[in-house]
Amino acid sequence: MKITSPRGLADALQQARKQQNQTQQAIGELAGTKQSTVSAFETSPEHARVETLFKLLSALNLELVLEPRRQAPASGSANSQASDQAWDQEW
Repeated sequence: MKITSPRGLADALQQARKQQNQTQQAIGELAGTKQSTVSAFETSPEHARVETLFKLLSALNLELVLEPRRQAPASGSANSQASDQAWDQEW
C-alpha cells in the first residue's frame, strides 16, 4: 500500500484494526498504551510520536517498508505533475 501523508497512514492503521476486528482499547493494551492514544493517532496523526506509530504497527502485526519513489512518466501527464511537486510539510 502506498502511503504519502499522515492522514493516509492513520486511515491504513484504522482499516487494519477494523479488518482484524480489534477495538481501540484492545490495540492500546497490545501496544502498551491507552485507548485515547490510539484514538488520537487515528484522528490527528500529525501530532503523533514516531514511538507511538511503531507501537501500533507492532500491535497490529504490521511493518513499515520504505522504498524509493518511482520515476515519473514522461512529462505532461497528471502523475508527472503531481510527483514533480516538492514535499512542503514538516513532521
